[in-house]
Amino acid sequence: MGAPVLNGPFTMPMFRNFVPRKLQPWIYVFFAVTFQLSGGLYLGSLNQMIGETSLMREDLLMCLYCNLAGMAVYFPLLFRMKFRFTNKTLLTAASLGVMVCNLIAPYTTFLPLLWTLCFIEGICKIQGTFECMSNIQLWMTPKRDFTVFFPLLHIIILGSMQVSDIIATHLMYYYHWSHMHWFMAGLMLVNLIVLGSCTRHFRIVKKFPLFGIDWLGAVLWAALLLEIAYFFDYGDWYDWWNSPVMQRLAVAIVITLGFCIGRMLHIRHPYLEPEMWSYRHLLPILILITLVEAFLATEHVLEEVFYEEVMHYEEMVAMQLDWPMLAGILAGCLFSYWWMHVRRFSYLRLITVGIASLACYLLTFYFVLSADIHISQLFLPTLCRGFAYAILSATFMVCLEEIMTFRHFFQALSVFNMLHMIVGGVMGAALYARGLSYYISDNMARYGSAIDRVSFSSQPFAFDRFIESFVPQMMEVSIRQIYGWAIYACLFLLLLFLLYDAPVRRELKLMPSWRSLRKEAAMMFGKNNKPSI
Repeated sequence: MGAPVLNGPFTMPMFRNFVPRKLQPWIYVFFAVTFQLSGGLYLGSLNQMIGETSLMREDLLMCLYCNLAGMAVYFPLLFRMKFRFTNKTLLTAASLGVMVCNLIAPYTTFLPLLWTLCFIEGICKIQGTFECMSNIQLWMTPKRDFTVFFPLLHIIILGSMQVSDIIATHLMYYYHWSHMHWFMAGLMLVNLIVLGSCTRHFRIVKKFPLFGIDWLGAVLWAALLLEIAYFFDYGDWYDWWNSPVMQRLAVAIVITLGFCIGRMLHIRHPYLEPEMWSYRHLLPILILITLVEAFLATEHVLEEVFYEEVMHYEEMVAMQLDWPMLAGILAGCLFSYWWMHVRRFSYLRLITVGIASLACYLLTFYFVLSADIHISQLFLPTLCRGFAYAILSATFMVCLEEIMTFRHFFQALSVFNMLHMIVGGVMGAALYARGLSYYISDNMARYGSAIDRVSFSSQPFAFDRFIESFVPQMMEVSIRQIYGWAIYACLFLLLLFLLYDAPVRRELKLMPSWRSLRKEAAMMFGKNNKPSI
């Protein structure tokens, strides 16, 4: 948003005079992309990391969840940091944080330290992205129209995820998986050089101190989120309720949730205010995004098993599917922009289109799933998945902004991303992994019972070659069965949306100015109000 002149041209006063005005917002777009490319660890090189570091897949996936948890929990603090520090300070700190975490993470196998680094990297990542995008929002949409801003924002966010996977896979294949961390550290060094030479310290509003923030509440919500992620991530490895670890962790989750709710209800300025939960339509949006993420978790469980165990794809081969996914994301974001901003159609019907695209992905993958297919036959379902993911992500955020006041929007955005980034996906992945384990055992018992001495003697064949093809076939059948159940659930959800067809679009709320937001924050945390402890 910068410091625009009312009814005048867009300006970015934090840049020095020698930087061309037309180039200034594009520099911030570059910064935003570099932050979104970063991560604590990179899934494109996951298998090599497992083999070299002796860490389990669950350990490294927990690093991903810690990174996402840092991003999700930090949302309510974004504006407080913006009102306290200058743009240059925030971007410099975020770049340094990402660079340091990427330099240390490849050489760390002590899990608590590695998880902490990934959590901090997530905080720096979202702080840098927010600071860049908030300063160029008026350049993207002079009227602060979120039906323009969120689709364009998701091109950067979702597109960068796929580009990051492509870069990590190439660097791992030709060099070493740790080179991705060095590459990101180099990008952050470029950011720091540009920030140091091209920008200056500039404040949009008068400095606002960091009092009245419920730091303990933030820690409690982060702990709750990480406990849930750990429970579902390691559940299959610990054999769920047969392990005392899972039993104790379930009790700890309930206790932590009790502390979070109790603190929210009994202090003056809780991290997530009780009034935030009272908005109409908030609960349905949160439930829907959780279900959508659970459906999309098939990518990280069923598809990966199919690619690795049935098709035996190497990373460079499987990486080819990132390109149709990227095309689907771009198409979905542009379609959302056309639907919401150009045509101004109903948001609810756009969500219906997104769920229909998700059902199309599941159905297409179900029917093409076979060990005899060419990889090009997977392009269409992958494109449908990217199209659905982009539409639903952008639309849900626009709906969330429409139903919330600005005071509670970023608190709701924090809860939304807790479910969007972590809870929905990790619950879906745990459910699919459990179902896959059951169906593989069941199918091997059913079909394997036909193999006996009579069948061998009547029609001799090579037993070793038979077993070599038998196990992948059982995996293929099991994956297809779970996809079938996911299709039933998705079609049922789509049917509900088709039956409940009501217009929900209204005139967009006006986005308040920076100075009015600071005044509102000052009234909330005035001198007569004591800070939370």
